Amino acid sequence: MPNGDNWQGDVLRDLRGASGPPAAGPGGPSAPVPPAPPTAEASGAERIPAPASTPQQAPVLRRKPAPPRPRRPSAPDSRAVVDSMLSGTARRPQRGEPVAVRATRAVRRIVSSSAAREVAELTWTAGTLQQPVTTGRQIAVTSIRGGAGKTTVAALLGTAYAHYRQDPVLLVEADPALGSLPLRLGAETLRWTTADLADIVEPQMSLLDVTGYLVQLPENAWLLPGSQGQIGAMLDTSAYERVMVALRRYFGVTVVDCETLPAEVARVALSASQARVLAAPATLDGVTSTYAVLQWMQGLPRHMIDGTVVVLSSTVARPGIDVEAAAEKLRSTGAGVHVLPYDRHLAAGGVLRTELLARPTRLAATRLAAEVFQLSQKRR
Repeated sequence: MPNGDNWQGDVLRDLRGASGPPAAGPGGPSAPVPPAPPTAEASGAERIPAPASTPQQAPVLRRKPAPPRPRRPSAPDSRAVVDSMLSGTARRPQRGEPVAVRATRAVRRIVSSSAAREVAELTWTAGTLQQPVTTGRQIAVTSIRGGAGKTTVAALLGTAYAHYRQDPVLLVEADPALGSLPLRLGAETLRWTTADLADIVEPQMSLLDVTGYLVQLPENAWLLPGSQGQIGAMLDTSAYERVMVALRRYFGVTVVDCETLPAEVARVALSASQARVLAAPATLDGVTSTYAVLQWMQGLPRHMIDGTVVVLSSTVARPGIDVEAAAEKLRSTGAGVHVLPYDRHLAAGGVLRTELLARPTRLAATRLAAEVFQLSQKRR
């Protein structure tokens, strides 16, 4: 065996810039060679040349400073959804239909054969709403004008998904100027908004981190408000897109309460969602304007009209039009149509309490939620 590991000495000498062989121990082979220091390229550090007077000195390594992390916006103050001066003006909420109507309907269900059909329909609805998803489904709800019932429809859809599904459900308010989704869902205070969260959400966040910025609702649902109720609050398309892309992986279903058409955010939401709901009042002018929009959508890619459902909401007990005939006319465009019957509880506004809804309203809402969810599953 040769005296000394000459190849190790040559390698070490090349790394250090030394001119002679390493010193060997007395009467024996050279001492073990310590590992070579990491090069600047391997460690990501900046190489500082050694002074000219010490050519054999090992180069000094200095790490580059880490880039500063962006500062998150400071937490806004909480704000009440309903002013304390106004909260006392609300009357006690009433049920969706009178006692006599409920009693008559219960008797009819007992003596007729419709009970079996109703059970079969409820079984199909529950099975459809509980289908698993591979990626989060986003459902956009909009209308042609204010007062069409879009926020009520969004709230009904969100509560139905939260009741039947096991994965988290998110309701997003993308109507910051005139939105009333927090009031409909019974939220008491607001803090973070859609625009705020666009600058906060990061890919490494967990679901627990994200929900800390949201308003928790009953069951497995959360709310992201559009504003704190300020007049003139705005939401640009860039912030909306960042939020929706970032949150999609955390929630199985997201229901978006959009601005009215033709607002820019509403158009972006409709094109990016997997299913669309167009709310319209069961009136002659409401049906006429909705029919015009559906004709316009027929000129878009086919999946737009195929994935759209119109909800005709009756705001009075006796509408001024033949609702079923109007629904058939709207269906001729290729869109689905559902009729939401008149309900005293919904018509009164305020907090939506599902236990006070009339039975036909509950059945119509869950059937609507199932069909819209099924449409969203068809588009990946």
